[in-house]
Amino acid sequence: MSHTDSDIEDSSAPLIEHLAELRTRLIRAALAFVVGMVICFAVASPILDFLLIPIEKSMRALGNPNPVMQYTAPQEYFFTLIRISMVGGLALSFPVIAYQLWRFVAPGLYRNEKNAFLPFLIASPVLFLMGAAFAQYVVVPLAMTFFLGFADLPSFVGALVANGGDVATATKDTGIDIVFNGKVNESLDITLKMIVAFGLCFQLPVLLTLMGKAGLATAHGLRSTRKYAVVGILTVAALVTPPDVTTQLILFVVVYGLYEISIFLVARVEKKRTEELRAAGVLDEDEDLFGEFDDDK
Repeated sequence: MSHTDSDIEDSSAPLIEHLAELRTRLIRAALAFVVGMVICFAVASPILDFLLIPIEKSMRALGNPNPVMQYTAPQEYFFTLIRISMVGGLALSFPVIAYQLWRFVAPGLYRNEKNAFLPFLIASPVLFLMGAAFAQYVVVPLAMTFFLGFADLPSFVGALVANGGDVATATKDTGIDIVFNGKVNESLDITLKMIVAFGLCFQLPVLLTLMGKAGLATAHGLRSTRKYAVVGILTVAALVTPPDVTTQLILFVVVYGLYEISIFLVARVEKKRTEELRAAGVLDEDEDLFGEFDDDK
């Protein structure tokens, strides 16, 4: 066997080992997802009730004493529970998936890189849960109240005009009442989209801070692109939220606030890096690695 052939075999061995390790981690992550999905399917009905609480409260507030949701296909309710199980299973198994990811990449990281990466691995699910909770308890109720209240407003105003302000005794001899007969999957779709959208938007500080640590983003760059960030956030708000100004404005205010927090965190990263370089003797005490950008603060 030639020397070149020996080098090729030696170099391919670590690659095969890494692929085998990756396969093992992926299998464990997939099994964790399946287990989480089965667990969530067992309690999918209570989870569905919880997710529909905002629309239930909105319907009761608008005078419906017995809110009812319907499904129009035999398999619709079953697949609605499957969707809930998939989303819930992913959330439930995320710690295991993140741990498997960490075990795969950790051997190739230096100690300081591990110490820098691990806090973000912990912060990411926490921020996602914060965003999901914000959507469930604040944004979705406002959206449901807006849409259902908008449909109910003409009838409400007509009753006031016809009865001198006494809505309780209002009757109509002509016309058709427009009532809401909600479908389970469509109503749930709005809630899940909002939860996922806000959960992902709350990842912005993690993403930008990691980019700052990698040198892909600077506080100066983030400050100088504020106007573009505003346009981008408004575009995202228009795409991921229902078409009402209230929820779009809430998402914009929250995400822009996270953007400003990200600037502060990236600036902290830059300050810490400058101090480390000074301690190592790479920079003088009067030198600043990012000092050329300070005029724009």
